[in-house]
Amino acid sequence: MLCDFDGTISTSDVTDTLLEAFGKPGWRELEDDWLAGRIGSRVCMQRQIALLDAAKEELDAAIDAIGVDEGFAAFVEAVQARGWALSIVSDGLDYAIGRILRRHRLPALPFYANRLTPAGPRAWRLDSPYASETCRSASGMCKCAILHRARAAGGKTLMIGDGRSDFCVAGCADWVFAKGGLAAHCLEKHLPHVPISGFAEALRMLPALAEAEPSLTV
Repeated sequence: MLCDFDGTISTSDVTDTLLEAFGKPGWRELEDDWLAGRIGSRVCMQRQIALLDAAKEELDAAIDAIGVDEGFAAFVEAVQARGWALSIVSDGLDYAIGRILRRHRLPALPFYANRLTPAGPRAWRLDSPYASETCRSASGMCKCAILHRARAAGGKTLMIGDGRSDFCVAGCADWVFAKGGLAAHCLEKHLPHVPISGFAEALRMLPALAEAEPSLTV
């Protein structure tokens, strides 16, 4: 089972929140270039993160103000009780994901994301250890590659997501729980999916999913 983080588990997009608070001029133009398809998300985010002007304490305070879906903890508990594996796959920031999970006392789930590292007292750098040269979205974190690796080990996969970074993988997963922009994309592309507004709904869907496939991999 794979789950997106920003806007899916978290109540807002972490990178956007940080850029709104600490981004130097130019980050919005990079966002426009990405939306228009002129650059991939990996290049976009690397250049945007380079425009952050924030001390670690400021960054931490902004991250600590970000909430999580109220139903996520119960969802994780139910998934783990069934013996299913759950990993977070995010084109966002590993540092933020780890900090938010700890702050909200959520399980230490495995996660795959871009690596945020200091590049100076108020400067930051983004590395992408999970990028793939074959990624169709040119993402910093290729979710399709993680899914295909899991599928090669056997089993089937559920993807839970909400936005553009989930579009490709939604076409590869065996099941999709879709929020927001991902739900609209699935409708437009006629991709099978279950629309959800949050993890309370996802939790209610687990018995039906278990009946269809008692063994999910990640």
